[in-house]
Amino acid sequence: MTPVNILIVDDREENVIALDALLDRDDIRKFTTTSPNEALRIAWNNPIDIALVDVQMPDMDGFELVEMLKSNDRTKNIIVIFVTAISKEAKYVMRGLDSGAVDYLYKPLDPTITAAKVDSFIRLVRSQAEVRRQNEELQNFALVIKNSADVICMVDPEDFRIKNINPAIEKMLGFTPAEMIGSNILDKVAESSQLIFRKKLDSMVIGNYNFTVFEFQFYTADQRTLWAECRASYHNHHLFLNISDISPAKSYQGQLIRSKEAAEYSKKIKETFLANMSHELRTPVAGIIGLADMLRKSGLNEQQSHMLSLLETSSQSLLGVINDVLDFSKIEAGKFNIVRSPADLAALLNAVSSLLKFKADKKDIELFLEIDAGLPRSVMADSLRINQILMNLMGNAINFTERGYVKLKAEVLKMHSDRAKIRFTVEDTGIGIAANKLNKIFESFEQADDDTANHYGGTGLGLTIVKRLVELMGGELNVTSQVGKGTVFTFTNWFNLSETPKAVTESRPAKALPSLNGVRILVAEDNAVNQFMLAKLLKDWKAEADIVENGRLAFEKLKENDYDLILMDTHMPEMNGYEATKKIRLELGEPKSSIPVISLSAATLDHEQNEALAAGMNDVLAKPYQPYQLHEKIKKMLQLQAIKTQA
Repeated sequence: MTPVNILIVDDREENVIALDALLDRDDIRKFTTTSPNEALRIAWNNPIDIALVDVQMPDMDGFELVEMLKSNDRTKNIIVIFVTAISKEAKYVMRGLDSGAVDYLYKPLDPTITAAKVDSFIRLVRSQAEVRRQNEELQNFALVIKNSADVICMVDPEDFRIKNINPAIEKMLGFTPAEMIGSNILDKVAESSQLIFRKKLDSMVIGNYNFTVFEFQFYTADQRTLWAECRASYHNHHLFLNISDISPAKSYQGQLIRSKEAAEYSKKIKETFLANMSHELRTPVAGIIGLADMLRKSGLNEQQSHMLSLLETSSQSLLGVINDVLDFSKIEAGKFNIVRSPADLAALLNAVSSLLKFKADKKDIELFLEIDAGLPRSVMADSLRINQILMNLMGNAINFTERGYVKLKAEVLKMHSDRAKIRFTVEDTGIGIAANKLNKIFESFEQADDDTANHYGGTGLGLTIVKRLVELMGGELNVTSQVGKGTVFTFTNWFNLSETPKAVTESRPAKALPSLNGVRILVAEDNAVNQFMLAKLLKDWKAEADIVENGRLAFEKLKENDYDLILMDTHMPEMNGYEATKKIRLELGEPKSSIPVISLSAATLDHEQNEALAAGMNDVLAKPYQPYQLHEKIKKMLQLQAIKTQA
């Protein structure tokens, strides 16, 4: 087995020694140095696969070192893991990922985590090398097939004598066309293949089939045998055979199958990673938001209340960043869908303006809303995504405007009997964007200037997501700008007209939620913070709750006790929520097999939510959620169960 080359870079010799000891394995070759410049030399002269790089080093920090590695074609594919003691803030993490790193290890190093992470990337390196090797072999195979000439011949279906054949037969078998015409094609088929060959051709003639494909072996002029693929067709009482030499293909067939399996596995890994990333990122944020909400109700002094407001603002900001990254990942993975339904555009525009007014007032900026009097009352649109587009554009406009105004405008450009062309405009008097930077702002993780993130924050994904959403809707996004004077974004799209949607009022109770006295609820949740939060909520609502940390324990608990409802997380150890729900539905008798199950998951992908329903869950509530949303789901499910029981 070829060893994996790992480069360890840290300005402290003791850290290098510690990492060297942690990675003491026979299947890797280690290169160590305390100098970033020496690290560049090592990487240039050796095929480094993985680099463990300290962030804080004199003369050249880790970010700069990685940027130099990634800028060079010879070293750009090195997998980089940053090792750091203090750079845990989001801006450092984003800078590290933006520079080309794939992960972080935090000092003091946990030996188990360090070994596990490095081992996973070692497997990734080997997997990539294997895929490259297989791809090279498949490309060589494709070249062989492309440059080979097939044998094409016409055969009498009565006696299998060859009537016509092309010159390629000489190259394939060594016989001239003259030698082959008039002979029985079965004479050139290997004895072991003659039975299958005859049966295939006979079945075509008797069954009057138009086409079939099969494999067999041929004798060559020098008494060798070769594998061939025959594509046979039957027309006008003649058999037409197209014969390809597949001897090379046979030898590579096993690798072709493995390559296909590797590709499918890679796709599955990507989907699983996206699902896990969604869960792992949103779950702790859900806990933070939930605990902050509980603290808000616990009676705080003015200073504590102010600190809690800062915590809530930070958590919502973090959730926004997470949602941006997840939305971008879903779009890249092709898992993002546009769902159109009747939408009131005027109401949507007013809602966006109202939500951002506080932010504008805080910066002493005028916020204007102009709605065309002829704007249709209702159109078919994905109101959630239009809201996302306008919130991104408006939020950016406010962020980059220090004085003056921000204007949101909607106008009808063309109107037909069943559809309308509408243009949304977001105009600001902010810092503006240089002409040579306008295209750059729509690129992933890019911003107009290198110091924009430092001054104004942001992931550099907002406008990328806006552009992708507009494209998914079939619309057009344009931008014009002048440095120091402001920027104008326009989003234009055709919308089909629809009936006026029914007004939906979302209830957000200001006072305590109704009691759930006497309701017995089983909670399956592995996250300790979420366990605490759910226990507190259910206790406040006077519900009786039992909490377990995985699906297997939930199943055992349900066998022993009676409950009115189950709150089930989907990602749990030992047995996840999907498996547990299926087991409940299939293995327990009534009424326990029909107990309502609500999925409480940080999953945001459509296929995960569909999987939850397919597993037998009755409803899905995505984390983070507000307490009143959970209360509404529980009440609704209990009411439906009561109606079902009475029926």
